[in-house]
Amino acid sequence: MNLSHASVHPVEDPPPTDAINAPRVRMKDFQGTPGTTGGLSLRCCQFLFAAIALCVMVTTSDFSSVTAFCYLVAAVGLQSLWSLSLAILDIYALSVKRSLQNYQVVALFAIGDGITSTLTFAAACASAGITVLIGNDLDSCAHNNCLEFETATTLAFFSWFAVLPSFLLNFWSLASR
Repeated sequence: MNLSHASVHPVEDPPPTDAINAPRVRMKDFQGTPGTTGGLSLRCCQFLFAAIALCVMVTTSDFSSVTAFCYLVAAVGLQSLWSLSLAILDIYALSVKRSLQNYQVVALFAIGDGITSTLTFAAACASAGITVLIGNDLDSCAHNNCLEFETATTLAFFSWFAVLPSFLLNFWSLASR
């Protein structure tokens, strides 16, 4: 009996035909994008600067008499809530080793960061203008809380400086798909 067996003459599988149309694979998530430690550190900085600016501004007695300061309180309040919620989401993604590089998630992060960064920057600029007006032009810092206003305005700018890389990285990640 002269029959061949599979162990003697193995048969190879044909090459897969769908290897040509395989989806692109990203090499690595960039630090600063959602679900990375860099993204979490940016979110924590955003939250801390915005929350401290909010606390400093609210503890002054006469911030509500100026519209720009009320706008600053609203903007950094929104910024702190947005950053805290995304920091919690980043902590969850890192703890369960999940990637947040879904198109809808990155789009939501980019749009939210764009809106909150614009509001925070506009409020910080308006508050800086009023602070300069009170301090330098009117010379009435003795009657107002100029140091607190300047501190809150500076922290709002710091918060904006921490939001800007998040927005740019998310927008770039979204545009490169």
